[in-house]
Amino acid sequence: MKTFYAEEQKRHDPKAFLSMGAQKPNPEQPERVERLLLGARAAGSAIHRPANYGLGPIAAVHTPEYIEFLTHIFERWQRMEGASAEVIPNIHPFARNGSYPAGAAGQAGYHMADTACPISAETFDSACWSAWSAVAATEAVLSGEPAAYALCRPPGHHAFADVAGGFCFFNNSAIAAQRLRATASRVAILDVDLHHGNGTQGIFYARSDVLTVSLHADPSRFYPFFWGHADERGEGAGLGYNYNLPLPRKSGDAEFLEALDHAISRIQAFAPDALVVALGLDAFEGDPFGGLSVTTPGFSLIAQAIARLGLPTVIVQEGGYLCDALGDNLTAFLTGFAS
Repeated sequence: MKTFYAEEQKRHDPKAFLSMGAQKPNPEQPERVERLLLGARAAGSAIHRPANYGLGPIAAVHTPEYIEFLTHIFERWQRMEGASAEVIPNIHPFARNGSYPAGAAGQAGYHMADTACPISAETFDSACWSAWSAVAATEAVLSGEPAAYALCRPPGHHAFADVAGGFCFFNNSAIAAQRLRATASRVAILDVDLHHGNGTQGIFYARSDVLTVSLHADPSRFYPFFWGHADERGEGAGLGYNYNLPLPRKSGDAEFLEALDHAISRIQAFAPDALVVALGLDAFEGDPFGGLSVTTPGFSLIAQAIARLGLPTVIVQEGGYLCDALGDNLTAFLTGFAS
């Protein structure tokens, strides 16, 4: 299986985020890339550099207003007297309808859901190359590869069409799914990250051509809190095309695989032509977020179950944070998928 990754993705280097009211080191660190590259190589995957695909594939999912914001916000933020070194909003709108603020501070609040996605001078470029890695993997699958892996960093599944959040700026999994729609009449996205893919859900919530399925820690007391509940089924034309499977905290391999059976059954009922796997490795029992308890061999079993769908598959990296087994978990998933 080919891996797609660009070195520019390491340049985004966020320093801090707020967690439970306290400033802490941001866990979405460039070092994640080195661990994941080791894991991909250990699985026998050759690393390929993606092309620069321009803004077209990104604009197929994200609004021009939002792309323009991300393009210029760091420079605009730095012109404000007393501004922080990174763009971090201090206000968020209670409602996002009608008026649009003119200033950098107001727009940051409008387009950033939380304080976990600080924007520096390198963020926009890194996010573009992350998205282009997803596009390159998608192009490989469209060209006949049975599966391809996009090492996307920063990740993407918490990004809505016009909102960043949860370490995410461009929604790489959504970009891959939209690209697949060029030839696939129906595409399924299966998100196995520890956290619910709220941005992905939001992008496709009113659509019937893309089925979104997410397994994740119960959000009642866990990020992203406001999305990911079982009663969220889609709306309008998309009603019945969104399927959430929240799991009790600390659920392990058996519980995850049982929920995955339900997810796969729903995907089979949708009869998609292609699949995107939003691969979060943070469901691991030793991940710093500590929400679920999937083991390293468990990731291999998860991959084997998904592979049995027999669909052209784009695997897009989402979460998975610094721990000794991060690379091993990716190796287990990629080798399991290919077995």
